[in-house]
Amino acid sequence: MKGKDERMASPAEHISLLDGNVFRLIMRLAIPSIIGLSINGLQQVVNAIFVGRLGPQAIAAVSIAFPLVVLLSSVGQGIGAGTASFVSRNLGAGNSLEASRGASLALALVPLIGLALTVALLFSLRDALALLGASPTIMPVALDYASTLVVGYTLILLNMVNGYIVRAEGNTRFSMWTMITAFTLNALLDPVLIFTLDLGVRGAALATLLSQIVATSMYVVYFAKQRGIVRFRASYITLRGDLVKQIAAVGAPVTINGILTAASFMLLYRAAATFGDNSIAAVGIAARLLTIGTFPIIGFCIGSQAVLGFSWGAQDFARVQKAASFMFSTVCAYSVIFSALVVIFARPIVHLFSDSEGVTEIAVSTCIMFHLFFGLFGVQHVVITMLQSFGRARLSAVVCFARQGYLFVPAILLFPRIWGFTGLLVSQAAAELLAGLLAVFVAVKQFNNLKGMLRQAKAECI
Repeated sequence: MKGKDERMASPAEHISLLDGNVFRLIMRLAIPSIIGLSINGLQQVVNAIFVGRLGPQAIAAVSIAFPLVVLLSSVGQGIGAGTASFVSRNLGAGNSLEASRGASLALALVPLIGLALTVALLFSLRDALALLGASPTIMPVALDYASTLVVGYTLILLNMVNGYIVRAEGNTRFSMWTMITAFTLNALLDPVLIFTLDLGVRGAALATLLSQIVATSMYVVYFAKQRGIVRFRASYITLRGDLVKQIAAVGAPVTINGILTAASFMLLYRAAATFGDNSIAAVGIAARLLTIGTFPIIGFCIGSQAVLGFSWGAQDFARVQKAASFMFSTVCAYSVIFSALVVIFARPIVHLFSDSEGVTEIAVSTCIMFHLFFGLFGVQHVVITMLQSFGRARLSAVVCFARQGYLFVPAILLFPRIWGFTGLLVSQAAAELLAGLLAVFVAVKQFNNLKGMLRQAKAECI
């Protein structure tokens, strides 16, 4: 008989990953993730709108600090994605105990990693912001904002990894309500801290931090009350090489991609800085809007990943193929529509973030160019999610690193020198286009592989 720590109860709120209707299952899992992460994107919009009322320097300062936020988030995304892939595949194979061991180890490592990065960044924050292109007028404001977020980084990291684990076991609804709670609190605190208490951009960072504390507390209660399949136990925490390797194999490319994304933002802002503070603010608005557009795609893929990983672990390749096809059609439709809306309504959208005409004129053209080929982003992220679910880390890394890595970096270093600010805009558009075409090629190969596996499985049954 298993001991108390090894018994895995089936939670009432958990959505069964064995549901035979794949389309219905994906939507049941994905919709809460989409809502939750879209709320997270809306939170960024609300912060930017309030900060924008403080003037161009304030929005430029927050934009300058944005690559640091991306960099820090990439660590949580890497640990979370690696752990989620491990959890969902083991649940699919019927090994809930091993899934709990992986989740327990990940959550035990998070505070150590978070505190180490916090200390390292606090001692080098001014240099980091200078490297990102902060001018003397922007630096004090950027320091106020970034230092406040860095202090609370460990809690933010815990929140992210907890969310990945909960979604991987099928409870995307709880994750959604956690994010909605955090957004609501942030939106209520923003005007109070920024204007009423006159804390400026530091108030915006404090609002984010306080809302993250509440979200993390909700996850702590979730695991303490054993509301999911996965259990967190001190006895499960073992630094096993094979376990760490499996999590890191999927998570490392995600983190490295986040680092490349942060580096690309750094290069982008440094290139924009040569054209003045208004250009930094304009690029910041376009980049933030681009990031916001990705959240529903990421949310849909996170919800779907549980189905892909579970089906792959169960070696149900027909189900994998059906789920992946549905993911592509849904995500591509959304990304094309979002791209078209931004291109058509760029000016009124920009006015939400800034009332400065100098910033608006630059931001409109920047938003259009940045979103010109956004329709291909959906293809990229579905392919990455498929490869992560299958445990194919190397190929996942090739696709992951394309958009903000080996395609974008040479372009942003070269094109602005040749064509000025127009070259900066072309760099992002060209990288998006080429990365999307690469993802299309990989997607075709993966579906051909799935067809081959299905034929082999049918032949073995005969």
